[in-house]
Order: sequence, then C-alpha cells, then structure tokens
Amino acid sequence: MSGFPSFDYRNGRLYGESVQLDRIAREFGTPCYVYSRAALVAAYREFDAAFGGRDHLVCYAVKANSNLAILNLLARLGSGFDIVSGGELQRVLKAGGDPQKVVFSGVGKQPDEMRAALAAGIFCFNVESEAELAVLDRVAGELNKIAPVSLRVNPDVDAKTHPYISTGLKENKFGVPFEEAEKLYASAREFANLRISGLDCHIGSQLTKLGPFVEACGKILGLLIRLETLGFTIDHLDLGGGLGIRYLGENPPAAKDYVTALCAAIGPRNQRILIEPGRALVGNAGVLLTRVEYLKHTPHRDFAIVDAAMNDLMRPALYDAYHEILPVIANGGDEKIYQIVGPVCETGDFLGHDRKLALSQGDLLAIMSAGAYGMSMSSNYNTRPRAAEVMVDGDHVHLIRQRESLEQLLAGEKMLP
Repeated sequence: MSGFPSFDYRNGRLYGESVQLDRIAREFGTPCYVYSRAALVAAYREFDAAFGGRDHLVCYAVKANSNLAILNLLARLGSGFDIVSGGELQRVLKAGGDPQKVVFSGVGKQPDEMRAALAAGIFCFNVESEAELAVLDRVAGELNKIAPVSLRVNPDVDAKTHPYISTGLKENKFGVPFEEAEKLYASAREFANLRISGLDCHIGSQLTKLGPFVEACGKILGLLIRLETLGFTIDHLDLGGGLGIRYLGENPPAAKDYVTALCAAIGPRNQRILIEPGRALVGNAGVLLTRVEYLKHTPHRDFAIVDAAMNDLMRPALYDAYHEILPVIANGGDEKIYQIVGPVCETGDFLGHDRKLALSQGDLLAIMSAGAYGMSMSSNYNTRPRAAEVMVDGDHVHLIRQRESLEQLLAGEKMLP
C-alpha cells in the first residue's frame, strides 16, 4: 500500500485517512471518487520544498483534475496553474487562483480564450506555432495589451511512455520544431503586442526515469544560451511536467530527485524555473469506489460487472492503463480470476483484466490511483450521470461535487417544433 498515501487497511477495512471507505459508499453512493486532502498537501509541499531557495513556480496541470475544491486547496498552498482552455482559466479564477501564477498552454487557443486570459492578466502564454503568434498579437493589439510569450519548443526527446501521452517527439503536434526555434523567436520580436519572457518545453506524461528530462533540459539550456547571445532576455524556463506515479510496480523518482536533476541540468542560471506537475500531485491521492452488481461465470471467463464504467474512468479503455483494484472490505473467500467490467455497451468497457479477487454480489471495490485523468475525462456516454466526488480530511468527509442527475443531463436539450 506504500504507493497510495493516506489509503490503508485497518482490521480488514480500507480507509481514506481516518474514514472507512464503505461509510462513504453508504452515504454518497457509487460510483464515487474519493480524494485525500493530506495526500494532496504532502505532494505539493514535496515539489515546492525541493527547490530550496531557488526562484521557482509549481504550476499544477489543471487537466489532471479540475475540481474547484482541489484547485482552491492548491491555490491556498501557493500553487500556480497550467491551463489548456478558457474553461480551465475560469475554474482557476473561481477557485481563488492568482492569474499572475497562470501559464496558458495548448495548441489550439481560440481568440476568445486569449482575450479572457489577457483580461485576467495571466503570467504567460506558452505559444505552440507561428500562426498562434500572429493571432495572439492581433488579439492583444485589439485590447491594447502586451501579451507575455514563451515559445514551447519540441526538443525531439523520446519520453519512453505511451504514444498517446508522448508530446516531445518531432512527429507530435505539440510545440515548435527545435531547429526552427531561433527563427520563431526572431519572428516574435517583430510583433508589437508581444513580449518574449520565457522558454518552454514538455516531453510527455507518466515518465518514470530521469534520463529523458535531463536530455530535454540539456537541449533547452543550449537553446537558451544561443538566444541570450542573440540579445533575447529570457526571464523564466518552463520545464513542463510529466513525472509519473506508481500504478503497478513502477518506481518513479521522488519529487526531490526530479527537481534536483532539473536544476542540476540547467545549472546556476538566474531564470525562474517553472514546472507543471499534474498526475504526480493528484494521481495517488484519489480512488474510485464501485460496487459489484453481478458476478457472471462463463466457460471461458469470470466477470465482475460493477456500477462504474469507461465513462467514469476512461484510462483503461483509452490507454489499456492498469489500475490496482482492491476490496474495500477483505472477505477472505475463495479467489477467482475476474474481468472487472462496467455496464456500458462496449467490449472496451473494462476497468481491469485478470484480477485475482474473492468477490460476492454487492461487494465494494476501490480502483486505486484514480485521482488524475479520472473525473476530468469522464463523460455521459450511455446517458450515465457523472459520479460524485468526496474529499476526506482526517475524520471529516466533504462532498465536493454532487452526483449528476438525469434532469441535469436533459435540461439543455430541445425538441423539434
């Protein structure tokens, strides 16, 4: 259980901090996401403290989990935020986030999103193409503002992760090609409504080795030195995120080792260093509770059909991702090899393959490491309302998102006349 801070067994029952998870299921129903405040706070503080006295900003990647309570908790700790949409900007502002600690990433920023970010006074736009530079300059000019700009440079480094979450190779859609970066910085200089302030890169997600990070930092440092030689003033280096977590047997570096390696690769520079952790902050701080509806035994396989589905947790269907699945109450019965599947009408609707469990109809299961890219990627496929979200804080339980109702799902739809 060492990979799941704040979730452990006591007398055969799984707890979140000091709260029995079966109590949460009784009170709020299932499927239900449960997060640990203590785990979130500890993870943020570990990243923040790792920098020591070096000028830095930890920008939480909002896409990992955008619940307002989580954003507010991080804002109160002093966190910055990495956003990829105007909607995420509004969430950060509503949660009390400081716009001067917000960086706006993403390849397809729309003019209205740019206007909102400029009006809010964000820290920096991470620009990902030459075309985006021109649009941002025009929008900033219309508002009589100067947009702070960092170019996201693609260092062509293999992150050695799932191809869907690898972002730093030359064939990926993200960033500007490394060999074109100097030319694009020169182009940015010509726009009257842009101010070059930083240099940015991000190579992917769920990285469990330091080598790719260090390689990317080496390339970025070389580019930084060339830009300074050409007369550019670079105030900050945004080194992205991507540090992985334990799902099954992975041994990712500790936050301190990760930050130490980044700082060592950059050396004693005077630029402020930004990082954008998402999964590493919230991933193992959350679980998804689900109940066994039926056990189905066939000559070929045994199925546990649960009330959570691919619409609640997309990662297994999308990435063939592994999540450990644990009984909330250990019953000590005969174990079988089960396929843990949901009720959605897709063969791809599974939460775990070949899991050795002792199960009965009605049992509760906890799908671990579900704090990142669980609720934020959930949908209403098959007209299924999205799950409730709960935060445990010691022996206290806070409902931080009500379960959706069918009335809410249908409210925006209109019949033809």
